[in-house]
Amino acid sequence: MPELIGCCGINCAACPTQIATRTHDEALRARTAAEWSRSSDHVFTPEELHCVGCMVEPGPHVDYYEASCQIRKCARSRPVESCALCPDYGCPTIAAFQKDMPEARARLDAIRAARRS
Repeated sequence: MPELIGCCGINCAACPTQIATRTHDEALRARTAAEWSRSSDHVFTPEELHCVGCMVEPGPHVDYYEASCQIRKCARSRPVESCALCPDYGCPTIAAFQKDMPEARARLDAIRAARRS
């Protein structure tokens, strides 16, 4: 499966919501809503979980994350495809996220390194 890297470095193509959207898998969408609801302060419904990837336009996108994701809001306002390409890379917003998501940081660092080559 090819990667679809979000501005934060997450591989959106591996996200169960993106997979459910792409494959029309309603059972996966329902399982994901239940799982995400257990680990979030938001109760997700299967109907909310339609997404093609946060930086893909037009959507759909998960409205809850579209409204609450400060990283995406920042990237969209700059306009950069990826935080890795931002002159302020390493800012407090992305750095806080990367503490819990080392694989996302590794992807962004690789994008930066490739750009410098």
